[in-house]
Amino acid sequence: MTGRMAVPVVLAALALAGCGADDEEPASPRTAAPVSTTPPPTTATAPAPKPTGTLIKLAGSDYGRILFDGRGQAIYLFTKDGRGRTRCFGACADAWPPVYTRGEPRAGPGVRQALLGTIRREGRLQVTYAGQPLYFYAHEGPNQVLCQDVDEFGGTWLVVKASGEPVR
Repeated sequence: MTGRMAVPVVLAALALAGCGADDEEPASPRTAAPVSTTPPPTTATAPAPKPTGTLIKLAGSDYGRILFDGRGQAIYLFTKDGRGRTRCFGACADAWPPVYTRGEPRAGPGVRQALLGTIRREGRLQVTYAGQPLYFYAHEGPNQVLCQDVDEFGGTWLVVKASGEPVR
């Protein structure tokens, strides 16, 4: 080949080499996808609200397993009360404070949720068990039972079994 003919052949070869195959896209600078600095939304759920209802649980005592609240206060019923109604007010309620709740009362192990309920009492909710309004004795500490089978305020105060029956 002569020098003049070599130049067009070399240029043609270079042109063909730069084109590539017919099914390929022409070479072009690729741009990266934009990067977000905002974190993706989380799928975690908000923590469940803390239960607000009074916890009623069973614990051992000299009278067998009886109802206590979550702090360990023994729970009593008053024989003068009827199902779903209270008759303990004034000085009686000072000595025997009602078991109140701010939400649905909660059953601890061994306590039947179906037996727990509430009644309206002076704008608040008093806990009931098997329909009976529940009370504490004002002068007891946690895990004490000092007033089982005491007659006072026209009725008898009795601690309560898991069945809802009073201990006699």
